[in-house]
Amino acid sequence: MEWLNYHHLLYFWTVAREGGLAPAGKVLRLSHPTLSAQIHALEAQLGEKLFVKVGRKLSLTDTGRVVYRYADEIFTLGREMVDTVKGTLGGQALRLDVGVADAVPKLVVRRLLQPALALEQPVRLVCYEDSYERLLADLALHTLDIVISDAPVPSGSAVKAFNHLLGETTVSLFGSKSLASQYRRGFPDSLSGAPFLLPLESLTLRRSLNQWFERKRIQPRVVMEFEDSALLEAFGADGAGIFSAPTAVEAEVIRQHGVQLIGRVSDVRERFYAISVARRLSHAAVVAICEAARLELFSGAG
Repeated sequence: MEWLNYHHLLYFWTVAREGGLAPAGKVLRLSHPTLSAQIHALEAQLGEKLFVKVGRKLSLTDTGRVVYRYADEIFTLGREMVDTVKGTLGGQALRLDVGVADAVPKLVVRRLLQPALALEQPVRLVCYEDSYERLLADLALHTLDIVISDAPVPSGSAVKAFNHLLGETTVSLFGSKSLASQYRRGFPDSLSGAPFLLPLESLTLRRSLNQWFERKRIQPRVVMEFEDSALLEAFGADGAGIFSAPTAVEAEVIRQHGVQLIGRVSDVRERFYAISVARRLSHAAVVAICEAARLELFSGAG
């Protein structure tokens, strides 16, 4: 049996992932000639060219792209194995690095992550909040275990990742006591001209709400727009305007922000995803999060 030299494969994978010999050399702390020699050795063993020069840059050949996909899965599984062994056999807390997209409501994030903390084995959660694009880049570099988002990775994305649907929920509209008393009666027709706090136009929920406004012939008065859902809800709690939140956390929104329910929008739905570089989820904390989301959090949310 012919054995593959995994050192050579690691060097190839790093060069392809980092986009060239120079950045890969910094990561691996190896010189250009050393890296080049290792990749040539792998090409000789496989009998195929993996890179071609396009101008001053290296580009993967068709065979190189196939090898890269396999290498990506090999080293992703290797990392999962090390994390699992260290977590389950080393007596240490199992670390989970989670990226949270700005647009995801923080009450949803809290409910999603709670099952990880309920495991028998101690779990150390490390949470990062950033834009969707930056979090996907960090995921590709394996600095995050999962990204929680309200949108899946689009087809054709440069980042190879897998979408794991956590669940979906309808949307509810909330406001201060005075706003609720003014706009609850006659809902949803009463909402024309009402002050609204909305997500940015580029976000998935905003597009869905805009379509609903058009279908219902509602012309909202947009007071403020936000990328960060927590900031949006904070202004909503202050009575600045009507805002939306997932029906799945309706009770928590009312209790935490002291607002009232104005009405439910049954034909606008939010979906939430756990995005990973692994096709099959194996991290114990991630598995717990996904199972609880599907069976509990979103099971009765419309």
